[in-house]
Amino acid sequence: MLKIEAARVQAVRAAEAAEDLYPHLQGAVQLEHSTIPVYLTALYSIKPGFLPEVRQILSSVAVEEMLHMAIACNVLNAIGGQPVINAPDFIPRYPGPLPMNINTSLQVHLAPLSLARVEHEFMEIEEPETPLVFEAAAAFATIGQFYRALIDRIGELGDGIFTGDPARQVVAPELFGPDALFAVHDVASASRALSLVVEQGEGTETSPLDPEGGIAHYYRFQEILKGRRLIRDSSPQGFSFSGPPVVFDAAGVSDMVSDPQASAYRPGSRARVLCDAFSFAYTSLLNALHRTFNGEPAALTQAMGLMFELKVAAAQLIETVDETTGKQATPTFEFLDRL
Repeated sequence: MLKIEAARVQAVRAAEAAEDLYPHLQGAVQLEHSTIPVYLTALYSIKPGFLPEVRQILSSVAVEEMLHMAIACNVLNAIGGQPVINAPDFIPRYPGPLPMNINTSLQVHLAPLSLARVEHEFMEIEEPETPLVFEAAAAFATIGQFYRALIDRIGELGDGIFTGDPARQVVAPELFGPDALFAVHDVASASRALSLVVEQGEGTETSPLDPEGGIAHYYRFQEILKGRRLIRDSSPQGFSFSGPPVVFDAAGVSDMVSDPQASAYRPGSRARVLCDAFSFAYTSLLNALHRTFNGEPAALTQAMGLMFELKVAAAQLIETVDETTGKQATPTFEFLDRL
């Protein structure tokens, strides 16, 4: 379970004005982003044509983390703040802890997929305050409490704090659906948006489902460990891991370098050239997203194109063997501040 310093939650609850919430919402933007490179690297490590069920789970979670990042940006914009996305310190160092001093004992990695990572890294990131237990086919606060504190305090401060320019709101129904990423303009819409972040990650206290009826992230990752989809049934819990198979086979995962730095690839080598090309595409994507959430919502179209370029750049890099380690090269997700 991710734990955040209780003092940060207390600071949210003590906020006297919208400005007091700006650093906390910026922290939420950074937190939601920080898991995306982790999940994408694991996704990229699956060999083409292998592990389709696992690939779908990782892909769906990564896309929803992108949605959560967008929601945090919309809320910050709605109350008059400005998200900062294109800065070197926006990206955490890998391996390392997540932003906002969350679970400093938990180190997240840019590394190939494994069952151990699913259980001890991914599920710990997404674990709810009180995980629901379903049978298989035979001085801290939680992240959920942090978001609920934001919801509560925004409600207490009232609609008057929503002074942000409505033109800065980003909606993308073609990507996330109209009920997922929508304009935030008052307490009710902010509460609905932030609640979605919590429930897509953790489910609710009584159900593993999110508001849209999908399985929450924690239980999706558990499907990989259990080897079966979580489905409704007639058991006392109402759900069990007795659905279609979710096959994991380590042979379907590339033998990639773990937690690389660009400097580890020999200058001029194919691995280094392709690593730099990936970082260029990634930096360009963050620049486009920064513009998207800072008054140029139309830049989202460019960002979508850059996401495709990022996927292509990752595939080319991973096909390349690092001559130093003999392993396949891995993206470094580094920000090139010279752009």
